[in-house]
Order: sequence, then structure tokens, then C-alpha cells
Amino acid sequence: MIELLILFELSKKVLTMYGVLKEILGDFSMLTTPSFGTIKPALIRLEKKGFLKTQKTISEGGRPSTFYSISSEGKEELLRLIMEPPLENPVHFLPMARIKVVCANILEQSEREKMFSDLKLKSESIIAETKNSMAFKDLPFYTKMVFDNLICEYKNFILLLEGLEHAGNS
Repeated sequence: MIELLILFELSKKVLTMYGVLKEILGDFSMLTTPSFGTIKPALIRLEKKGFLKTQKTISEGGRPSTFYSISSEGKEELLRLIMEPPLENPVHFLPMARIKVVCANILEQSEREKMFSDLKLKSESIIAETKNSMAFKDLPFYTKMVFDNLICEYKNFILLLEGLEHAGNS
């Protein structure tokens, strides 16, 4: 997930490590709050893979600064990360799906439609699996309430996707 966030922010402008973190927090703080300890190794990994370019400079105060920019391979990787199939694990699916939706503005219309469709299908599948699990088990009250809430979250996410699909087609 951190690679997706970094590449997304660098697709918009050249940034320092601090700038990357600041932009991620500005755009995604309601969904995730990575630390410098997460950002720095991810930047190194992305640079080693050729997805980033760096430019080292010395500031007016004499301190070294590294500026990061996305490479053409990085743009392709960003697209791949956004478009890759939804995660199977329901615990990780919804947070990642929300992040992908925030990044959807960089996709072409047909890519957005495919991503929304894939996310909607997986959400519907999770709802069906949860309902099925609830139907065949004698669950304690609190467990039922948590599962009911989960179903509501996924139904709301589907409504969001449908609204975005409608807005994109207008």
C-alpha cells in the first residue's frame, strides 16, 4: 500500500521524503497515517526498482536534500498497483479499496469503470460470504452485531462506487 501512496503523490509533483509524507497525510490521513520509518525504506525499494528518480542538492543552509520524482516505469507501476485485483482478505480489502478510489482520478474512464466493477464484485462477494456464515452458525449477540455492521460498511462502499460510476458517466 505504501508504494501506491508514494507513487501517487510523486505522480503529481517532485517531493522530498518529508514532502512525500506531508502529501500522503494531507490526502489520506483519514485512511492511513504512515511514518518516516515506513516512507524511507519504501522510497529506497522504489528507487532500486527504477520506479523513482532522485536528485540530490544542498540547501541554502548547507544541508543535503534528496528530491524524488516518478519515472515512466513508476507511472506504469502506479497504474498496475491501482488496477491489480482486489485483495482477498476482507480485513485488508476495504482500506485498500478506499485508497484506490481516492487515486482513481489518474485513470482513464474505462480503467476506472473496470476498477469500480472489480471492487463492487468483491464487496458483494464479501457480503454474501458474511451473510452465509451468519445463517449457518449460532453466533453470539456481539458477533452478530459486528457482522451486521460489516455488511452495512460494504453496502455503503457499493453505494459510493455506484455514485462515482454515475458521476463519471454524466
